[in-house]
Amino acid sequence: MELGLPMIELHDVHVDYMVQRHGFSSIKSYLTSFGTKRLLERKRILHGVDLRIDSGECFGIVGRNGSGKSTLLRLLAGIVEPSKGVANIRGRVAPMLALGVGLEPELSGWENVRLCRLLMGHEHRDRDAIRRYVSTFSGLSDEDLAMQVKRYSTGMMARLGFAIATATDPEILLIDEVLAVGDVAFQQQCYRRIEALKAKGCTIVFVSHMLGEVQRICDRAACVEAGTIVKVGTTHEVGMYYHELLGIPT
Repeated sequence: MELGLPMIELHDVHVDYMVQRHGFSSIKSYLTSFGTKRLLERKRILHGVDLRIDSGECFGIVGRNGSGKSTLLRLLAGIVEPSKGVANIRGRVAPMLALGVGLEPELSGWENVRLCRLLMGHEHRDRDAIRRYVSTFSGLSDEDLAMQVKRYSTGMMARLGFAIATATDPEILLIDEVLAVGDVAFQQQCYRRIEALKAKGCTIVFVSHMLGEVQRICDRAACVEAGTIVKVGTTHEVGMYYHELLGIPT
């Protein structure tokens, strides 16, 4: 994809989830209400989202807990679809979302590598090269990688997930807070890999509460509040806006 062309375009996007209504503690309590009330209700998580991210950009997303950041990233990953509006995502997406998302806990680390290769359309790429990269980058031993992922620590899951997501030079890389669980040495290793992917023209969307890290690696950023994007601009502009939103003196 030529640099400067849009890789991600969202137009008036809304995302609704169906959630259990208050007042029903169980299916039994719903059934004993004789169907006079609906068990589920629609809750709007994102509304009126417009966004454009160009090829080769490293784009940051900040916002308070519950603001809709992770739902926005899941939309970009194709995990959820818009209830209204248009979402155009161009290119191969490698999502590194919340810990464990995309990893099958009953499978071993190596089996997860193969599964993710299949899901990302890399079944016929150099299997041995990918395995060497995952082993070297993650720092996990052969014994670790032969073990079921459900037995991994949070740090081990972060190492495996990031290694898998970045093993094949994705066109779009989505990262959601997960680097915070790794040790400092692994975090720095991840940031070096992000810089290398940027240099190759990869489009990166980086969600983090660490505003300093967003300003360090991102070209532009957006602030999400109450399910919509309230500010888009340089990382400095968005950082100032976010601090004002939180009531932090600047």
